[in-house]
Amino acid sequence: MSNRSQLFCLATASAVCFGTPAFAQNTVKIGELNSYKAQPAFLEPYKRGWELAVEDINAKGGVLGKKLEVISRDDGASPGDAVRVANELVTREGVNIIAGTFLSHIGLAVTEFAGKEKVFFLAAEPLTDKITWQNGNKYTFRLRPSTYMQVAMLMPDAVAAKKKRWAVIYPNFEYGQSAATWFKEMLKKAQPDAEFVTEQAPPLGKVDAGAVVQAIDDAKPDAIFNVLFGADLAKLVREGTTRGTFKNRVVVSLLSGEPEYLDPLKTRPRSDGSSPAIPGRRSTRRRTKRSSQLIKSVGTTIPGSVRWSATTPSIRSPPASPRRARPIPTSSSPHSAGSRSKVRWGRSNSAPTTIKRRWAPMSARSR
Repeated sequence: MSNRSQLFCLATASAVCFGTPAFAQNTVKIGELNSYKAQPAFLEPYKRGWELAVEDINAKGGVLGKKLEVISRDDGASPGDAVRVANELVTREGVNIIAGTFLSHIGLAVTEFAGKEKVFFLAAEPLTDKITWQNGNKYTFRLRPSTYMQVAMLMPDAVAAKKKRWAVIYPNFEYGQSAATWFKEMLKKAQPDAEFVTEQAPPLGKVDAGAVVQAIDDAKPDAIFNVLFGADLAKLVREGTTRGTFKNRVVVSLLSGEPEYLDPLKTRPRSDGSSPAIPGRRSTRRRTKRSSQLIKSVGTTIPGSVRWSATTPSIRSPPASPRRARPIPTSSSPHSAGSRSKVRWGRSNSAPTTIKRRWAPMSARSR
């Protein structure tokens, strides 16, 4: 069970301290709404997480002797639908505690509803700062670090790259706009000579990867800041790798280190059995028998975010034990067996570490 799932249930359950009518019943009724149909890759594991948390809490006696009951609804990935669903949960289902939402503009709509109706709202996933800053109210709380916090944690690596010309890619809605704004502001403050040579803001879920990649190549940046995630990220990575867009360029990417977004980037074998040079995550379980590709340097800088070398052929999640991390050279690799290099592994709940290992050939079986 993830820490976020546990925090989700504990935080919403703690709302009983407000003395809501829902608590006066035999159960603590929590209304939950999210964009399950629109964002299944992330939200299906999320839902299983809070379901397990509810089951575990109830098995231990609940909260102050009261069982938790979660009434879940899909918000249609629309601010208007989200407000309607939130209102139905309060008026028809009798909940006085609301939690959930994934997309930032959805979270903002429910934040406004919570303030007007004086209902406790835990914003589980939205990252925009406005939820607790400009548009915040005393009834709304957030679960995850905000966009400002996450960009700030990436900034040391972006500045250390010492690149002048930057391309910025972000989904054109509240979260992406907020992340891009903070990145440009912070980088300019830390590196006044930085230039932003192009900005690409495709609609969420409708990225034209070919057009975005072409625009980046035309602008000739030294580095790229990316905020795309999910299917949009997968399309960008595949198209960019095919065209060599990431070659000799540093890429700093928000959220891309989360398993839900790394999974779509797994390398897939060609018809001749070889693996394409696509940045991807290969499972640490023994589900494949093909060799991994040479990994030059990977570093997870902040929880859920990743900075990869522009020449990195692939990205894979760290194994359970760092001592088993043995990168494998391919026949086309300039690195011969026996040479030394560095591999930077980072977990979502730990600081980056640096491990020196000897390159050594391995069998094709996954380890």
